[in-house]
Amino acid sequence: MSVLHVEELWQAKAACRGPQTSMFFPPSHFERKDDKEMRESRAKAICASCPVRRSCLEYALRIREPHGIWGGLNEAERRSLLPR
Repeated sequence: MSVLHVEELWQAKAACRGPQTSMFFPPSHFERKDDKEMRESRAKAICASCPVRRSCLEYALRIREPHGIWGGLNEAERRSLLPR
């Protein structure tokens, strides 16, 4: 089984799949701080019950994903986990 195929397996089980996916990433227009916090809070609530949360976070850390909520953490939170 290829690495890509394994990644696709966890992604298929992700709780964020579907129409709510947009709340996991910033909009293309300016977003006020309170709007960002509310959007991220809703996304993180979905992550909290996700069966593949750990795989998602590990993937985002491995590829150093610079945007969005992955594994229940935003960009700054993930960055704090990376070695300096």
